[in-house]
Amino acid sequence: MNFSFAHPNFLWLLLLIPGLAWLKGRRGRQPAFLYSSVQLVKGIIGITRSSAGAMLARLRWLALALFIIALAQPRLVLNESTVTASGVDIVVALDLSGSMASEDEGFVLNGQQATRFIIAKDTLKKFVSKRPNDRLGLVVFATQAFVAVPPTLDHDFLQQNIDRMELGKIDGNATAIGSALATSINRLRDLKSKSKVVILITDGQNNSGKVPPLTAAEAAEALGVKVYTIGVGTRGVARMAVGADPFTGQKIYQRVPVDVDEDTLRAIAAKTHGRYYRADSTDTLHKIYADIDQLEKTEAEVKKFTHYTELFPWTVLPGMFVLLLETILGNTVWRRLP
Repeated sequence: MNFSFAHPNFLWLLLLIPGLAWLKGRRGRQPAFLYSSVQLVKGIIGITRSSAGAMLARLRWLALALFIIALAQPRLVLNESTVTASGVDIVVALDLSGSMASEDEGFVLNGQQATRFIIAKDTLKKFVSKRPNDRLGLVVFATQAFVAVPPTLDHDFLQQNIDRMELGKIDGNATAIGSALATSINRLRDLKSKSKVVILITDGQNNSGKVPPLTAAEAAEALGVKVYTIGVGTRGVARMAVGADPFTGQKIYQRVPVDVDEDTLRAIAAKTHGRYYRADSTDTLHKIYADIDQLEKTEAEVKKFTHYTELFPWTVLPGMFVLLLETILGNTVWRRLP
């Protein structure tokens, strides 16, 4: 913990106070009485200012000194924190459509088969933890696209929002890939960074939204945004829970076709100089994120942030108190003639 002034040059004004006090003493106050001849007050010419008057003057100069110190902005330096930013800004666009509830055979978490959504969510959290120096954002989409978290270095906040994500919180009856990509690009458009990346994860085809996927890809190319697309799901069919047995509580499954629009996802990646991946298992999805992690590396930029406790109230308030005290004393017990 260190003590410092934000504007130390104001402290030079303190040197003027003795000179001002001397000049004020030389000039004296406005006369209270006028005499036709100084001979009438000859006997009191040599009398100096009373101790009360001198004390009032000292209080006034003390108040001025405290106000000058307040202008210099005294503060305590509590600590310094260093933030390392890699210069890579990444927005992950995650599909929350109903089909993400499908359970592919290769999607296993902690020894148990899991849905595409759960695996995608778990893998995304691990990816975020490995990229502490990137600004990361999150867009979720289904029938519509929404910004869940804008690009940020506050990864704790991002992880909390990933934890809160659940299927069914937005309309999951359709998939708006183009809108998701356009929304992600819009969050990156005004950021100044060395590399801008969108990771788009979906298990379906574009059948909603007003923005065609390839139109959004053209916008990404124009803005220098690289798009990595990931098609989630095994080829063929997968099972999906459609209810539960009212007596046993066991899930009831039905087989649903896996309908990933690989041609569109490949075209988006090619247009923006990214890559297309197919994730048909937990291990594959982990490897895809690891591959992207290696591809998107850049030198880190270090930024320092200093935390201060401002002390100027501790000089302004005493200064106001001293000024008030001088005014009260000057108009009561130490009142002088008008």
